[in-house]
Amino acid sequence: MSSAIVSAAGARGPSADHTSPVLDIVVPVYNEEADLEQSVRRLAAHLADRFPFSFRITIADNASTDATPAIAARLAAELDGVAVLRLAEKGRGRALRTAWAASDASVLAYCDVDLSTDLNALLPLVAPLLSGHSDLAIGTRLRPGARVVRGAKREFISRTYNLILRGALAARFSDAQCGFKAVRADAARKLLPLVEDTGWFFDTELLVLAERAGMRIHEVPVDWIDDPNSSVDIVATAVADLKGVARLTRGLASGRIPVAALRGAREPLPGVPQGMAGQLLRFAAVGITSTLAYLLLYALLRDPFGAFGANLIALVGTAVANTAANRRFTFGVRGNGGALTHHVQGLVVFGLGLAMTTGALAALTFLVPDASQAIEMLVLVAANLLATVLRFVAFRTWIFPSRRTSETSA
Repeated sequence: MSSAIVSAAGARGPSADHTSPVLDIVVPVYNEEADLEQSVRRLAAHLADRFPFSFRITIADNASTDATPAIAARLAAELDGVAVLRLAEKGRGRALRTAWAASDASVLAYCDVDLSTDLNALLPLVAPLLSGHSDLAIGTRLRPGARVVRGAKREFISRTYNLILRGALAARFSDAQCGFKAVRADAARKLLPLVEDTGWFFDTELLVLAERAGMRIHEVPVDWIDDPNSSVDIVATAVADLKGVARLTRGLASGRIPVAALRGAREPLPGVPQGMAGQLLRFAAVGITSTLAYLLLYALLRDPFGAFGANLIALVGTAVANTAANRRFTFGVRGNGGALTHHVQGLVVFGLGLAMTTGALAALTFLVPDASQAIEMLVLVAANLLATVLRFVAFRTWIFPSRRTSETSA
């Protein structure tokens, strides 16, 4: 992959006498000839009028095939503090990594070219990094105080994705996908070599690694208006993100990703439990992910197979994966030894869950024959919660008893 700085003008602002800007804000683009000029001019005007530090705007062109490169070059020639980075390959994550790695600024940031986020949040985003209070900062649409205008479909996908992150990766930040983030350059130098994704999952991976390394992430509630003309393929992006979650989960669980090395002299993260508490936390994370998958399968299969058929198929579809995940992540069993036995025992426990959920559905059908699908799913969630408690007891005392003593004494 080749890239080159096509044009870079000097930084402007109160500290314009310094050769290195305080802030370098990257705008990754791919075939954005319609929006690029007005957005960059608006961003430059805002920074010049309201940002009290020197800055640079870097247009990171991801191998555009339209007039985007020509427009970007013209903007860099006309506007102070605008630079262009031309990449030969696509990928938003690749663009951000390349631009940030090459930057000499103290704080590195990025925003989407559609400027969906109100730019008045930019200074509150950067200030905690400049003061030394935080290592990274993100705009969030999911915290109190945020004002968001977008469709129900995108809202549902965003909240579901962030819920999956909390369950699968124990993420504590609220919004991984808002295109409005900043990181101190010293933190970026530590994190970027470990981030593998070159696409849309780049943000999530960066944030998870930062959390695991003990870095502080500041969140700024933002005003955000959805761009109805966005060219992002929601389905393809969601699939790629879920693959990224799975890869990152494996890498962290196996120790392949050396986040501990980034902590330096830091103490281990508070709130990381050992023994039974640790098992409970990991079991809950696997359970949340399994329950979401179960509910999704049930909703998709409810009409063609009916309530009882959908319940059976959804439970079978998630039971094996649930046992495998708990075997590896919750109870720390490695290798293939005893795997078949564990899965057979897991299916026995699955039978218990099937009996409980089927019984709950039968009782609901008897008591409320015309219950809606939403009521059905609430009853199933309640039955699954009870089955989950019994499943944990069975896992800990019957299926994986050899792990109990060592975990308790840890």
